[in-house]
Amino acid sequence: MRETFHIEVLGPEPDEVQTRISVRVGTLAGAQERALRLFARARVPQRSGEPAQAVRVIDGAGREVFYRSRFDEGD
Repeated sequence: MRETFHIEVLGPEPDEVQTRISVRVGTLAGAQERALRLFARARVPQRSGEPAQAVRVIDGAGREVFYRSRFDEGD
């Protein structure tokens, strides 16, 4: 059964959401994979704005089920 997850890419300010998308996937692992791809793309240097600092996945009930910051990546 597919479940809806919300992926938020966070900026440098506390609770600053740069991007928010909803995905329907079969497992949490699928949502995590999608979140990490989105996070990698959001961290590429841009002309304007700060690069993403973290990404989180929120399940349909509003609980944070996955979180990764740029520091977890080994930067």
